[in-house]
Amino acid sequence: MLSSFYKTLLLSSLLFISNQSYIFADNGILPPIKVWHGKSEQFIQSDSNPWQTPSEKTNLTDTPNYQQTYHFLKKLVASDERLQWVSIGKSPQGREIGMVVASAEGYRTATDLIKKGKPTLLVQAGIHSGEIDGKDAGMMLLRDIIKGDKGALINHVNWLFIPILIVDAHERRGLYNRVNQRGPIHMGWRTNALNLNLNRDYTKLETPELRAVIGVINRFKPTVYYDVHVTNGEDYQYDMTYGYANSFADSPNISQWFTSHFRPEMDKTLAKYGHKGGPLVFGVNPFDFSKGIVGWNATPRFSNGYGDVRHLPTILWENHSLKSYKQRVLGTYIMLMESLQILAKDSGSLKAAIKKDQRLRKPSQVVEWETDVKKPTFMDFSGVDYQKVTDPVTQIQYIKWLGKPKLYRHLPIFWMDKAKVKVQIPHSYWIPSQYHNIIKKLQLHGIKIKKHQKATLVKGVQLEVTKHQFKNPPFENRTMVQASFKKNQGSFAMPAGSIEVSTDQPLRNLIVSLLDPRAPDSLFSWGYFNAIFQRTEYIEAYALVPLSKKLFKEHPNIKKKFINKLKTDKEFAADDKKKLEWIYSHSRYYDNRYLKYPVIFVK
Repeated sequence: MLSSFYKTLLLSSLLFISNQSYIFADNGILPPIKVWHGKSEQFIQSDSNPWQTPSEKTNLTDTPNYQQTYHFLKKLVASDERLQWVSIGKSPQGREIGMVVASAEGYRTATDLIKKGKPTLLVQAGIHSGEIDGKDAGMMLLRDIIKGDKGALINHVNWLFIPILIVDAHERRGLYNRVNQRGPIHMGWRTNALNLNLNRDYTKLETPELRAVIGVINRFKPTVYYDVHVTNGEDYQYDMTYGYANSFADSPNISQWFTSHFRPEMDKTLAKYGHKGGPLVFGVNPFDFSKGIVGWNATPRFSNGYGDVRHLPTILWENHSLKSYKQRVLGTYIMLMESLQILAKDSGSLKAAIKKDQRLRKPSQVVEWETDVKKPTFMDFSGVDYQKVTDPVTQIQYIKWLGKPKLYRHLPIFWMDKAKVKVQIPHSYWIPSQYHNIIKKLQLHGIKIKKHQKATLVKGVQLEVTKHQFKNPPFENRTMVQASFKKNQGSFAMPAGSIEVSTDQPLRNLIVSLLDPRAPDSLFSWGYFNAIFQRTEYIEAYALVPLSKKLFKEHPNIKKKFINKLKTDKEFAADDKKKLEWIYSHSRYYDNRYLKYPVIFVK
């Protein structure tokens, strides 16, 4: 009898063949594609191999579901003591999130792996489950390590492999989830069961999936962290594009190691097996590729931006969506294989770079970058030719990719290397004891904190909002806010149980990114302090007007300011409500916490 997997596969294949609209969605809607063959095809196992993966049974055109994936991996783990299965968390719908630990010694715990001193590679697949190349490539390579001739890959390196991170969305499978991507036949969904995008959650940690990953990072302390995606947008010849934080950001030594030690070796090996590695970039002008490309520098809501601020070498892999699923999976297989080899021979210099970045104590930090349009660099870029066309029926103008290789000589790259927001780093931050959710998030990130049992008077700086704007509509289930501030120096009474967060620790830059409200992915920016915009005490006009007489008599300078505002601000002069609010704000009855960011900066 056919297993449920093969019944599903047979049905989907019949649908694929008979449903002309689906065929057109691939061959008619998407740009033309050349038949690809590469040396990496040698790693596909036939059905004569009892350990053929479910995806290989479809010639790498489809991917197994959650149950079939875990069944294969747990069976492989049970067959060899070098593999261990670790449950790292539960999804919103209660599914297990599993991880395979591969080591020559068969260690299972973080303590044992760290004690041995080998480098550790953490590979996370399926943060967006429609982009699942890493899962099938990882299953193939694990099989070849345990049952084939690749066992030496884990002699000097530990490998942590999360095959599916967003497990609920993985089961929201369908034939029609992504029209702009070539395979697999069944694709999962982008967001989790709560409709949250995990690759926007690295600072706020609202999702159980991301909390599970950060827990792994804190416990196992990986040397390198991979987040494997599939990208869309422009067409180009590269099938394996990848990016990491630039050398001008918060981990310059790690960035330089990637550029000088890693990328040359990786691109060389990819080419050897028929693949093409390239930079993770985006077109400046969607209608004119010759205008150049943008070199992205991610903020910490993304995996590669988060890795930068915590000095964790992180690469965001973006396999190209217009290449076939087979080509992408095999390219990922080569990438994983070569990564283990590079770490085995060159991890010493990387660990030294990590320590240098962790020890950096710059007095300021750029928390937001922007593109410097006046200072491009140039590169030869392997693109694809296109033409601008206008659809005769809809009259929509769009780019039609022609499938023909085109080399762009000296294509300008505009790096996001210009400081947009730069802040001074204090000696410490103090957080009032009532902000339990903020304190818990810091602990989830692995940040060291100090709790003060007694009420304390702290000398420092408090930021007060002078102008703010809420972003509309809500984003990732949060009402985000942008604000301008002024500084108020003084002594501030901190209640018993308040938390002191010293910036003299390895996660210094992450602390600033979370707690300085001017940072775009700070907890303030994500809306966790929005209650400071709410006024809860008021005074009615029958009391405020008599109060104003007393106020003006005792403080002539305040009266002078009020009269001047009446003369110069017509809108103010015509609005009694605004006048009453002004009087209230200058009285001793005013809420002294309104618009005050409650975290105190201590120099």
